[in-house]
Amino acid sequence: MSSALLALTSTFALILAVELPDKTLIATLVLTTRFKALAVFAGVTVAFAVQCVIAVAFGHALTLLPEGLVAGVVAALFGIGAILLLKEGFSREVDGGEDASRSGPGPVSFFRSALTSFGVLFAAEWGDASQLATAGLTARYGQPFAVGLGAFLALITVAGVAVLIGHKVRSKIRPKLLQRVAGFAFAAFTVLAIWQAFA
Repeated sequence: MSSALLALTSTFALILAVELPDKTLIATLVLTTRFKALAVFAGVTVAFAVQCVIAVAFGHALTLLPEGLVAGVVAALFGIGAILLLKEGFSREVDGGEDASRSGPGPVSFFRSALTSFGVLFAAEWGDASQLATAGLTARYGQPFAVGLGAFLALITVAGVAVLIGHKVRSKIRPKLLQRVAGFAFAAFTVLAIWQAFA
């Protein structure tokens, strides 16, 4: 397997695991209950594209630094991500999406719906575990395009699941368990990056 394909598939799998139980799915689900699904999907897709470019650019800039320093920064990024995921994974479940789903789609233009969806998801992704992971994986693999594409595909897959399946997804998948698994995966990446920093 080539390094680019490995970077793409690893990123896709990790970001998908991180985002399936995350606020990305819930926010997209709630937006879909208020606006037309296609407009929501268009808005969140653009938001994810911009966020991935920013995360990849940050991660690529890290590769210009000395190798030990990069490994330390990557360890810190994954460590923060692990803490965030495990904190949410072990917190008590609160489901606020049900009330919002009772109100049907409103008479709002496609552009306004897409713009609102863009704004909500763009803001929600700042400093999110998936953005930190994308930057960290870019620095780790040195494959910015492959990592960015893998992260973007994972994010729009999650958005697609939210738009197409809606609230039924939450009854079939245990979000807290996925967050815990992703949190431990981040912790493992943290340990690996620390070992590389001192090796």
